[in-house]
Amino acid sequence: MADKALVYIHGKGGTASASEQFKSLFPEYDIYGFDYKSENPWEAECEFKEYFQKLSHKYTSITVIASSLGAYFFMVSGAGEKIRKAFFVSPIVNMERLIQDMMKHADVSDEDLKAKSIIHLSEGEVLSWDYLVWVRNHPIVWNTPTFILYGEKDHFQSLETMKTFAEAIGADLTVMPNGEHWFHTEEQNEFRKTWLNKYK
Repeated sequence: MADKALVYIHGKGGTASASEQFKSLFPEYDIYGFDYKSENPWEAECEFKEYFQKLSHKYTSITVIASSLGAYFFMVSGAGEKIRKAFFVSPIVNMERLIQDMMKHADVSDEDLKAKSIIHLSEGEVLSWDYLVWVRNHPIVWNTPTFILYGEKDHFQSLETMKTFAEAIGADLTVMPNGEHWFHTEEQNEFRKTWLNKYK
């Protein structure tokens, strides 16, 4: 058995089976796709910690590739201490800003959300007062060696937000010109592959 594990953590709407694409890049690693069930950060805190605790008993070295919301859940879960290296693709690094942008777009104030507790938006998203309060009370604390890949046309987080975060945690930030939040085209996947090869 390999003494190194690579764990892929998908974003919202993603699947753990996408971990298969990393097998050829990391042949000396046991590859895992983390099929987490958590839908909010306080659930992720328990589920992620338990998952990585078990893995850390089996492997001397664990590397993580996490996308979008999966990266955010991972960072706030406190499970990062067991990790040797993290690769984040389009991570959500300022959840409060993202929620506030959604509220502004929907013309919802803090008072509105607090009074109603939950507001369903027309595009299928849900605003939750409990979620926003949790996010405000649990800022990201992150000390793991990290490499971030960001698409220039990411509409969830601005480049300025990403740069500020990368600087704060000492992460290496790579920006793909014309890249999007979701890396899914052939060109984007090729760019990600080259990036992983460079830093793995």
